[in-house]
Amino acid sequence: MAQLTEGVDFYYENGFMVLTEKFHLDKGYCCGNGCRHCPFNYEAVPEPRRSNLIAQRKEQQAQDSDEER
Repeated sequence: MAQLTEGVDFYYENGFMVLTEKFHLDKGYCCGNGCRHCPFNYEAVPEPRRSNLIAQRKEQQAQDSDEER
C-alpha cells in the first residue's frame, strides 16, 4: 500500500483522520462506512443510513451554496 499524504489523501479534524475524495477514488469502491467524502454515492451503505447520508449531503451542499451568495 502506498504511503498516504496529509492534505492530499487525508486531513485531521477534531483529532480524527478524514479521508479525502481522492483517496476514495484511488481505492476504487465504496467501503460502506458512510465516509464524508465518498464519491460513490454511498452505494455500499445499507438503508436507511444511505438515504440519511445522501439527504445530509444535499442539505450541506445547499447551505454551502447559500453561503457563497
